[in-house]
Amino acid sequence: MLSAGVRAPNFFLTSLSGRQESISELLGKAPILLAFYKAGCPVCQMTLPYLERLSGSSLPVIAVSQDDAAGTERFRQRFELTIPALLDREEDGYPASNALGIKNVPSLFLIEPDGAISMAGSGFRKADLEALGQRAGVSIFRPEEKVPEWRAG
Repeated sequence: MLSAGVRAPNFFLTSLSGRQESISELLGKAPILLAFYKAGCPVCQMTLPYLERLSGSSLPVIAVSQDDAAGTERFRQRFELTIPALLDREEDGYPASNALGIKNVPSLFLIEPDGAISMAGSGFRKADLEALGQRAGVSIFRPEEKVPEWRAG
């Protein structure tokens, strides 16, 4: 898996509306967080709702689903996600997952406007999500929540 300090490759993914989008098009003046997941992954089911709490912050989050459009939409509805979703489908050869060297999900990549990866991680890491929340000025975890420090993807 690519690590922090490496430049993110450009690749194209499909939106739920069928539009092709590239990472270079998505990067603007702000960084983006790509969150790769599969609908059937329990750790992904735990992680994505926390990332939803970044919605509307200064840190845009894009959920990258390794499922088809129907499965992705069911997941979004089940977990009440509003963050944008792109598809990295098996039928397309998982172009983004392969370009980034992903072996497990969830996998997170914080990509800076210049294309450099500033954070990369796999599985659930509470400290990584807290750092992302601090950067975005959002508290991801609530005081009453019992959140594990780590879960393998």
